[in-house]
Amino acid sequence: MKVLVVDDHVLIREALRGVLKDLKDDATIFEASNCRQAMRLVEEHSDLGLILLDLNLPDRNGFEVLTELRERHPAISTVVLSALNDRDTVARALDLGALGFIPKSSTREVMLSALGLVFSGGIYIPPDILVRREPAPPQSPSGTCGMQPRAMSPRDLGLTDRQVDVLALMMQGKSNKVICRALDLAEPTVKNHVTAILKALKVSNRTEAVVAVGALGWDLRPAADP
Repeated sequence: MKVLVVDDHVLIREALRGVLKDLKDDATIFEASNCRQAMRLVEEHSDLGLILLDLNLPDRNGFEVLTELRERHPAISTVVLSALNDRDTVARALDLGALGFIPKSSTREVMLSALGLVFSGGIYIPPDILVRREPAPPQSPSGTCGMQPRAMSPRDLGLTDRQVDVLALMMQGKSNKVICRALDLAEPTVKNHVTAILKALKVSNRTEAVVAVGALGWDLRPAADP
């Protein structure tokens, strides 16, 4: 696997290199201290498997870089590392295609766990973002008072097995087209499933769905691996 670390602080890059080597000893790791260097490396190595991107770059806004990567290099997974970890920043990064958000204040153990989750196909969101979730958690159809969110299952919210398969792939950041191929479904069918999922979780977009599923503690596995 080829990994690109984009950060203007040498110590951060060195720390991430150590974490990555612990997880993927055979990984080839490239480093860039600014956007210009990063985009040059991306063009030279189109087979990059992962980019670890700092949002606060000296020559360009990190969100702009995320947008460009999503448009021009959608096959490359990107995880954001940032000193800013408020809800709006995390949500915006995920909306722009990031498959995870790791605060720079995280311990080495947390970084290992977060990157391990991403390597296995999951999406890492800082736990405190889930804890501070403002909207009320989805309630079961029975409306039972006092039920803990983590005790609820997808079936409690009326999700079918196929919708759970779709949701599991959504949690991996897969687009509708990729979900169509993975589950052998027509695109209108997938769109209908996504709409039903968002309604059941009482959220308005995919990012909120990821946060909601994280808060519910569901460990979802798709029936098919794309």
